[in-house]
Amino acid sequence: MIKRSLALIALTLFVGAMAGTLTGELLGWILPEGVVKDFFLTSVTFDLAGLVGNESGVIVLDLIMFTFKFGLTLKINFTSIIGIAGAYYFLRYFR
Repeated sequence: MIKRSLALIALTLFVGAMAGTLTGELLGWILPEGVVKDFFLTSVTFDLAGLVGNESGVIVLDLIMFTFKFGLTLKINFTSIIGIAGAYYFLRYFR
């Protein structure tokens, strides 16, 4: 069994998810209106707003000289899952 760093695994899965999302968005532009297009474009969104209780999804840290804004939104659709599965396959079977 090959030992891989956690950073490499996280980066590979992130790139797989990004590639899957990009593929889904491109398919959404190409496909005509209908059930198949809705299937590829329907997504579940997780954002920071649900965790901190505000509606904007942004955490603001206001220091006197600096203001920091932190936000995070994850948008996952069917092709994102396929991208993550492809990245897992890449990690699992290629050295």
